[in-house]
Amino acid sequence: MTFVKRLHGWFATMIHELTKFGIVGALAFVIDTGMLNLFNVVIGMGPLTSKVLATVISATFAYAGNRFWTFRHREQSGLGREYFLFFLLNGIALLFGLLVIGFATYTLKLTDPLSMNIANIVGVGLGTLFRFWSYKRWVFLEATEPIPAELPEVKQSR
Repeated sequence: MTFVKRLHGWFATMIHELTKFGIVGALAFVIDTGMLNLFNVVIGMGPLTSKVLATVISATFAYAGNRFWTFRHREQSGLGREYFLFFLLNGIALLFGLLVIGFATYTLKLTDPLSMNIANIVGVGLGTLFRFWSYKRWVFLEATEPIPAELPEVKQSR
């Protein structure tokens, strides 16, 4: 029976994390796509430069959402360490998006906004699989002790 309880606990935690990760990711995707189109279509920057800038903005939002909501129950190993690893892994995931957008734009010669957005969706999808796995593995570590649901009250000194 212990195995079944552990399996149920693992599955419940995984569903909980995946749901929150998906919500943060969906919002970050809206930010990423909006910024990509703003930079590329409205301002006229190149597609790869636009993608890099859009990713920096959306990744900053995603870090805050994942650190303080999705994975808040996990070990907090230091903001500097987590932030560095988060952006390093996002840089690797960005390569998926750059490769797909670059291939669509420069190899297939699909330069219209619809094609760029479709390529962005494919690149973000591939990057998202990598990000979920890598965040759990290296950034937001398993807690070694249970993390309290509420912060203890701080006594004020006079």
